[in-house]
Amino acid sequence: MQVSLRVPPKTGDRLNSLAQKTGKTKSALIMEAFNEKYRPEKDRSQLIRELSGWMPKTECNELREAVTEFNTVDDEDWK
Repeated sequence: MQVSLRVPPKTGDRLNSLAQKTGKTKSALIMEAFNEKYRPEKDRSQLIRELSGWMPKTECNELREAVTEFNTVDDEDWK
């Protein structure tokens, strides 16, 4: 699908510069930014792994245990 995008001149300059530095197309950079921001394919466990990468393993396990209750839905909560 083709999309037209208008950006301010400074943003366009930055995009051109980054494309040259990285050897990537402007389209590839825009798609990377979009996927990074909206990540439709990532699930909760993948996000927890990424966010907890800076934590010690014990804290990471505590975080994982703390959010496990969100993995199930109790129908009584919706009545």
